[in-house]
Amino acid sequence: MVLQSLKNCLWLSCVLRTPKACFWSTASGGLIIQSVSNDVYQNLAVEDWIHDHMDLEKQQILFLWRNSPAVVVGRHQNPWQECNLRLLRQKNIKLARRRSGGGTVYHDLGNINLTFFTTRKKYERMGNLKLVVKALKALRPQLDVHVTDRYDILLNKQYKISGTAAKLGRTSAYHHCTLLCNADKFVLSSVLKSPYKGLKSNATPSVPASVKNLFEEDASLTSEILLDAIAKEYAVQHQIDHHITLINPADETLLPGISSKTKELQTWEWVYGKTPKFSISTCLNMAYKGSILDIKVNMDVKHGRIEACNIDLPEQWLPSGLHSELVRSLTGSKFCPNEITTLVTTLLKVCPQDDELHSRWSLLCENMIRLM
Repeated sequence: MVLQSLKNCLWLSCVLRTPKACFWSTASGGLIIQSVSNDVYQNLAVEDWIHDHMDLEKQQILFLWRNSPAVVVGRHQNPWQECNLRLLRQKNIKLARRRSGGGTVYHDLGNINLTFFTTRKKYERMGNLKLVVKALKALRPQLDVHVTDRYDILLNKQYKISGTAAKLGRTSAYHHCTLLCNADKFVLSSVLKSPYKGLKSNATPSVPASVKNLFEEDASLTSEILLDAIAKEYAVQHQIDHHITLINPADETLLPGISSKTKELQTWEWVYGKTPKFSISTCLNMAYKGSILDIKVNMDVKHGRIEACNIDLPEQWLPSGLHSELVRSLTGSKFCPNEITTLVTTLLKVCPQDDELHSRWSLLCENMIRLM
C-alpha cells in the first residue's frame, strides 16, 4: 500500500513537471490519458473539458479514471427514484449527475471507467465495447464475455460487468462505460435501491441487472492489470505507442477553465435541480399516543423545488393557521432535508408554547423530512 502511494506521488510529480499542454499537441492519431484523481466531480469535468476543447478530427482519446465511492445518475434521471439518498448521506457517498444519458451506476475504486472520445462521425460504441472484450480475452482467453445488443458487457451470459452511456455533440462525441473489477457489491445494491413510495416521474429509469466482479471470476484480474490491457489494445487498434499519460484534473494550466466546470457539477442546482418534474403521493403512517395516524401528502416538484403541496391532517390535529403556514412555507422550497429542517425549526419558534402541540409538530416534520 505504501509502495503504491509512493508510485502515485511520483507519477503526479512527473505530470506536474511536464511542460503544460505539450502532450495534447505532440501525440498524433490517438492519446491515452489517466486521471490521478479519484474525485467524481473532477473526472466528470475532464470529460466535459475534452469534449468542449479538443480537436477530435486530429486526435482520438481514451480517458481512464476511477472514483472514490459515488453514485452517478444520468442526465435525465431522478435521484430520488434511482437511489437511497439518506443512505448516501449516512455513508458519505457522493452523488453526481453526468451530462450523458443512460442509467445510474455506483462507483468505487473497484470500478474502472473508460471514456472514448471521437468526432460524431466516428462515434461507434459497439466497436469500443468489442475492444474491451478483446482486451479481456487477451488477458484470459477462457473468460466468457460478450457485448449485448443493449451495449452491455455480460460475463457468463448473465452477469453485467459493464454499462454504457454517451453524449453526442454537434461535432464531437464521447462514449463512456464502466467495468466491474472488484467493487463493493453490498454497498452497490444497497445504495441503488430507492425507498421512495408513490413517486411518479417521466425521468429515464434504470434497468436493474445482476452484476458480478471480474475479480470473483479470476482473483488475478486487478484494476491495474485491466487498465493496462485495455490501454494496450487501444494502442494496437489506433497504431500508437502504448503509453498512458497521467493528468491532474485540478491543473488549470493543463486544463484552462476546469475548476469552474468542476464547481458547476457539484452544485445543488445541477445535481438535484436538473431533475425532470415529478410528483409524490404517499401516506405517512405516524405512531402517536398508541394509535396510527394516516397523513396523506401530495407534492409536485419541479427543478428540485416544491411547486405545489397538500398535507391532509386529521381535524384539529394542528391549528389551521400553523397548518396553512407550513404548506405555504414548503411551496417554493427545495425538496431537500437540510432546507426543510431549517424551515420547520423557524416555524416552531412562532408556535404556541404548548408541549403537546410541539410534540405533534415535531412528529409531522420528522416524517416530512424523511420523504426527502
